[in-house]
Amino acid sequence: MCTYLTEKIEVTGSGKGADGWFGLSEATVYFDHPVHAAAEHTLNIDFLNPGRGPSARVAVELTAESARALAKAIEATLASVPPGLL
Repeated sequence: MCTYLTEKIEVTGSGKGADGWFGLSEATVYFDHPVHAAAEHTLNIDFLNPGRGPSARVAVELTAESARALAKAIEATLASVPPGLL
């Protein structure tokens, strides 16, 4: 069963695709059937720059366990950064 719940946010950063690095402006997060990952459902994250066309996209499909571990690692890493660097 798919939730069809999608979170779309603005981001600032870079992604690397088949044609090299490009600026990112959006990220879309949703839970659905994966295209490639070996799981029935995954947390899918698309990082993209719509202004550069469909090739300016980096897609990630993670199991729920991996997505939660990634979220914890991101929070732990950011929490350890000295305040002056954020």
